[in-house]
Amino acid sequence: MFAGYLRPLHNLDIDEQYTHLKDCDIYFQEAHTSPKRRVKLKDLLNHLQEGDKVIVARLNVLADSTNHLAELLNELDEREIYFQAIHEEIDTSNESGKHFLPMLNKLISFQSDVISENTRRGLIKAKEQGKSSGRPKKPDENVKKAIEMYQTNNFTLLEIKEQTGISKSTLYRYLEQLS
Repeated sequence: MFAGYLRPLHNLDIDEQYTHLKDCDIYFQEAHTSPKRRVKLKDLLNHLQEGDKVIVARLNVLADSTNHLAELLNELDEREIYFQAIHEEIDTSNESGKHFLPMLNKLISFQSDVISENTRRGLIKAKEQGKSSGRPKKPDENVKKAIEMYQTNNFTLLEIKEQTGISKSTLYRYLEQLS
């Protein structure tokens, strides 16, 4: 079975998508552009069986990001369901298309490595410049005051927070360090 998936996009209307998907046996069309409420995509995935093929006019009809695309294509591949994107000339049912998913996964891994390396370099550079990363520490005098207030048993946690700015979880963390 060939299943067409359509979604309204600002650069590709539904009628144009239908012209590319004219040979499909069944269609799943979203009524909106929202990437969060993809009801028909869920229906499509639930409807598919081994050997079926999902066809879209363009890759961005199916997915909103490279990671989302890989996630969906990996699911289809695991279930032995084929995929075709007309505009990009990708068809996983033929020999050349079978290489797309492994290449996509390698590109995502590469992208992740680049982001990690850039983050690591940025943290090292900031540290060299004397900047600290993470959440700023609370001033010691506020912590000391919060502990003293807590130990008197005369103040609620809310009162301690209002007067010192130290939250309950932060206070408990410092109290654990004292024990």
